[in-house]
Amino acid sequence: MKNLVLATALFFSLLLTKWEPNFETAKKIAKEKNELILLNFSGSDWCGPCIRMHQEIFSDATFLKMAEQNLVMVNADFPRSKKNQLPANIKKQNEALADQYNPSGKFPYTVLITADGKIVKAWDGLPDENAAQFTASIKQILASNK
Repeated sequence: MKNLVLATALFFSLLLTKWEPNFETAKKIAKEKNELILLNFSGSDWCGPCIRMHQEIFSDATFLKMAEQNLVMVNADFPRSKKNQLPANIKKQNEALADQYNPSGKFPYTVLITADGKIVKAWDGLPDENAAQFTASIKQILASNK
């Protein structure tokens, strides 16, 4: 029953969360709306801390509300299972993003960047804060960047 509840929550959070698949589009949207880009590197089908980050932070209602109003979100995913492989163009994009923003290959690794690609903040691994604290950290950064 618990797994069903978690799976259902994850499904609905993915529906509610707008993850922009194209990084170039994300940059354009961020520039037009004067927003920051949250770029998350994950291994959706093999990285336990990545899965937890999506379930515990990115699926949180407070985070989702803040993100919808202030962020353009991009998930650079690196699945390992054959059934979860991404289209070639997305795979190539994610590899280029990793070369630029995550050359050490850390998972999860999350960066908050400007529309022109400048890193504002980076989180190495699963943050040591809960969803409310993570959201508050981003809100503080947003306030100082306005």
